[in-house]
Amino acid sequence: MRVKARDDSLTTERLALRRFTPDDGALLWELHGDPEVMRYCGGVLTPEGSREMLQGRILEYYEEHPGLGIWATIERATGAYLGLHLLNHIRGAEHIQVGYVLSRRAWGRGYATEMCVRLLRYGFAELGLPRIVAITDLPHVASQQVLLKAGLRRAGERRFAAYGTEPLAWFERDADGWLAEHAGGAIDGRGARAGEPDGRPRTSGPESR
Repeated sequence: MRVKARDDSLTTERLALRRFTPDDGALLWELHGDPEVMRYCGGVLTPEGSREMLQGRILEYYEEHPGLGIWATIERATGAYLGLHLLNHIRGAEHIQVGYVLSRRAWGRGYATEMCVRLLRYGFAELGLPRIVAITDLPHVASQQVLLKAGLRRAGERRFAAYGTEPLAWFERDADGWLAEHAGGAIDGRGARAGEPDGRPRTSGPESR
């Protein structure tokens, strides 16, 4: 993997990613404290658990793995915090995953797909990752559709000790195939190519795992 400079912020037409900071505990708790948002993300965290994730899984990870991480998702037009997107290691494994968790006010607007596509291009074209994967809970069909719209492919199920004993839906894609498929035009925030009808709106998705 090519090392990316510290300025690893990313943008799309409607969204921007920025690094979380030590002062963002309240923003992260907006997600972690909402039962609907966290339904397929391991359940609600306590305030202490949310702070521990901010420090260990987010802030320290930036320094340990330059170019990868969990970023705050911002609406460019308003500056509003919408949730998070990620490109990081599945806990306890070498796989690099793409994912997101969005607040309810951001659901159904195509934001998940829009930034997942940007992260896949970033991971493949800028970081030189050979493969990117994703996981979701099996019942979370809406999130699985987002991943398919973004260009990943379903490849059965996997289990990871860090996430319990239940199987998870597994998605993956190699760099060559994804980049070749997306060379002719970007996919917009609703999962449709420019000039094609919009895809169906989706809700919040893969775990911040």
